[in-house]
Amino acid sequence: MSLPVAVLISGRGSNMKALLEACSKPEFPAHIALVISNNNDAYGIDIAHEYGVKTEILSHKHYDSRAEFDAALDRCLMANDVKMVCLAGFMRLLGREFVENWNGKLINVHPSLLPAFKGLDTHARALEKGVKLHGCTVHYVSPEMDEGPIIGQAAIPVRYGDDKATLADRVLEAEHQLYPACLESLALGQITLKNGRVIVSLVPGSAAKILLNRE
Repeated sequence: MSLPVAVLISGRGSNMKALLEACSKPEFPAHIALVISNNNDAYGIDIAHEYGVKTEILSHKHYDSRAEFDAALDRCLMANDVKMVCLAGFMRLLGREFVENWNGKLINVHPSLLPAFKGLDTHARALEKGVKLHGCTVHYVSPEMDEGPIIGQAAIPVRYGDDKATLADRVLEAEHQLYPACLESLALGQITLKNGRVIVSLVPGSAAKILLNRE
């Protein structure tokens, strides 16, 4: 049975589009049941409509507190029978109660090799530190920002002459491959969360190989 997924966005929806493209394949074990934006002007909503996916706008500005927004978000997800939530450029911190209620069903992609460079401006900070490898991480969301158990990572070399724009472009390409691969493995039951640790059961020939390495 195909896993019903919601994608939460705030802007252009680049990673959302990668997930939509993957889920459009008949053999993919998940489907995007809903796209939610907290931003009325998010371009990603138009992309979701092109794929025929249901969308909702939940502007956090219409709620008096984070808890009220989170409660409305939870109701929307439950009403649409969502079983997994993917954050894709969702620029809104979720409260502890919401995150704990969706423990093990809430994932995010972050543009660094966590635990390095949590938070914002990851590419500029990586260049400043002179790291030789940079990349992206898909992880379970925890109440603490960018602290959740790591599901998968894709690493790319930092090239001589890179600036934050060129590095960001290559990391984004890696995100577009890694995120669907992780979602596929989750939907197939190849990834489980036990006592706060991720257990990956790789199946030969599956997309899960990208969880460990990238050329």
